[in-house]
Amino acid sequence: MRKTLLITGASAGIGAATARMAARQNYDLALNYRSDHAGVAAVARDCESADARVILCPADVAQPDDIDNMFAQIDAEFGQLDAMVNNAGVVDQIARVTDLTHDRLRRMFDINVIGAILVAKETVLRMQAQGTGGAIVNVSSAAARLGSANTFVDYAASKAAIDTFTKGLSDEVAGDNIRVNAVRPGIIDTALHGKAGEANRADRLGPTAPLQRAGTAQEVADAILYLLSDQASYITGTTLDVTGGR
Repeated sequence: MRKTLLITGASAGIGAATARMAARQNYDLALNYRSDHAGVAAVARDCESADARVILCPADVAQPDDIDNMFAQIDAEFGQLDAMVNNAGVVDQIARVTDLTHDRLRRMFDINVIGAILVAKETVLRMQAQGTGGAIVNVSSAAARLGSANTFVDYAASKAAIDTFTKGLSDEVAGDNIRVNAVRPGIIDTALHGKAGEANRADRLGPTAPLQRAGTAQEVADAILYLLSDQASYITGTTLDVTGGR
């Protein structure tokens, strides 16, 4: 029997790689995106070619009404939700703390923290009602423990909040057989670096990791799918570094 998986931020990068892999592992998919319809449509085609049933769920996770509409669509189309990957996130231009603005901080925390918590809330409510358990993986970042001084301390702080949320939620819902874990990607070769204003950042910093290279979105997806799987049935409240040893 195929399970149903929601992935937020599924149009590119880690979210897209996770979707493609999940489709090959017998998941049907609800793919969330904010604006990149062409990107998520391409991901959906690949997933459908692996016999997955796919629905596209446009929603800005910074908007509570969008989140409500997304889950209403999942309820109507699937009627169940077995797993969720909290991947939607944003980074901003490289800046020091003294350059940060209130608007930037609100955007960062509305998407990376508040949105992620609200998506997890709605997921848990459905898993509890179903009574069959489930699995959640939150996408954090190695920045949460490294601090990202002189680049994006605000992003690092938002991901540190996700680490704490992962542990707290996992303890709350363990009795419902809902497992909650996180992955902390390190320097991963995705378009995220370009959005921070340094498109070659992965090439520059990758060799500084003990494994002497940047990671790939597929390698992070491998870790996410493991944590969602029955092979990880005794793992909850854990944050797994996918950092090349960094």
